Amino acid sequence: MAEAMAPRGPDAAGVWSQGRVALGHRRLKIIDLSEAGGQPMVDSNLGLAVCWNGCIYNYKDLRHELTGKGYRIFSHSDTEVLLKAYHRWGDRFVDRLKGMFAFAIVERDSGRVLLGRDRLGIKPLYLTEDAHRIRFASSLPALLAGGGVDTRIDPVALHHYLSFHSVVPPPRTILSGVTKVPPASLVAIEPDSQGKVSRTTTTYWEPDFTRRAERADWSEPDWEDAVLASLRLAVERRLVADVPVGCLLSGGVDSSLIVGLLAGAGQHGLATFSIGFESVGGVKGDEFKYSDIIAERFGTDHHQIRIGTDRMLPALDGAIGAMSEPMVSHDCVAFYLLSQEVAKHVKVVQSGQGADEVFAGYHWYPPMGKPDAASVDGSVASYRKAFFDRDCEGVAALVAPGYIAEAICRRPDGSDGDPSGQFVTEHFARAGAATGVDRALRLDTTVMLVDDPVKRVDNMTMAWGLEGRVPFLDHELVELAGPPARRRSRPRTRARACSKRLRAG
Repeated sequence: MAEAMAPRGPDAAGVWSQGRVALGHRRLKIIDLSEAGGQPMVDSNLGLAVCWNGCIYNYKDLRHELTGKGYRIFSHSDTEVLLKAYHRWGDRFVDRLKGMFAFAIVERDSGRVLLGRDRLGIKPLYLTEDAHRIRFASSLPALLAGGGVDTRIDPVALHHYLSFHSVVPPPRTILSGVTKVPPASLVAIEPDSQGKVSRTTTTYWEPDFTRRAERADWSEPDWEDAVLASLRLAVERRLVADVPVGCLLSGGVDSSLIVGLLAGAGQHGLATFSIGFESVGGVKGDEFKYSDIIAERFGTDHHQIRIGTDRMLPALDGAIGAMSEPMVSHDCVAFYLLSQEVAKHVKVVQSGQGADEVFAGYHWYPPMGKPDAASVDGSVASYRKAFFDRDCEGVAALVAPGYIAEAICRRPDGSDGDPSGQFVTEHFARAGAATGVDRALRLDTTVMLVDDPVKRVDNMTMAWGLEGRVPFLDHELVELAGPPARRRSRPRTRARACSKRLRAG
């Protein structure tokens, strides 16, 4: 299973077992490059072991706090901080973490295992369970490598995939025998005195999309200042590393803001990367003219990566092989090839992914603000019109009999089942989002974002041992952006305003 994840962690490998629990790990060395930071990490004094993937950006602050409480630290890694923090604060230690992570912590004496995933699901965590064992991994193929997994297609997941724009919400995956830990969730696996094992899942964070009275009188400059300050902090947090940190630069607003803020944080000679393809049918295949402006303005060490048509088709197999779940985005191959080239220069890059979901940059948001989208039913109808690919009849017409069970799309009373429509309706009906725009933002931020663009970034970068960091998904920035007192009809105006302020110093 660990060997199947070797591309995600090409620098080192480790295994550990005790009793009925075993951990395997592949390491990408980012923080504390010495063997002291290796995994699985065991703290014999505390009786704990851990393996995980990700980065805790505030680990130095937590380490200082923990040493002040008497803990002895034997490494310079954020891995050890996870162990000590869990010992000190228990399951709620995750509330103190600022970062991206998927972890497994084992208690030696009780046999308890705690699995956890970061708030925005930036790092993946898959599960499979049968009568004899529970297994987990950062990728679905790693679970398959362990054997004994039910690989039949989950018909409800297939319906989501074909209708809900290729998004399969957690805990489902396309395979009946594999689930995924939802974002912002903890899974406690605990044996009792008779050896029976229980599994409990809890949610530790939920963004609130209700309007806040204390921000009702904020002016547009107030919002610009708050967003810029929060994004600046998010970018600076993601500089934590013992290796150089680069940046993907398309030349658009999102990545250009990040480059400017990195330069403002003192990153001189920052390595930036843009990708371009051959022109076809009079359509230009690159946006170098935009990225070059930003690179020159901020004096970056810029790399124009030109991909010939001859490389595209041969890369298709590799891109598909890098997917933990099926993806249909047209830029998967491009991101796969970009990551291959970037990994030759750096191990860590910041990326502008997530801005469109957090700041309402998609075309379906303006219609969600219209009066006919004010009710839950109106919101569902408007969102469905813009985002859904097809209805139940369309799904059934695409697949052979037996793959989509009749009961999924048709209830016994003859009414339309439509699990994807039902999922969106239930999500929109939850408390904490009172308008059509807020409902769509909450769904996109917590579900669509996680299981489309964010998953794509993780899968394609880690296929080449490259760590992608996404400052627009800093949870404090998401909390700020989610529930403003007023929502602009053109949300990107704020980003442009921030960019102007940035250029002005």
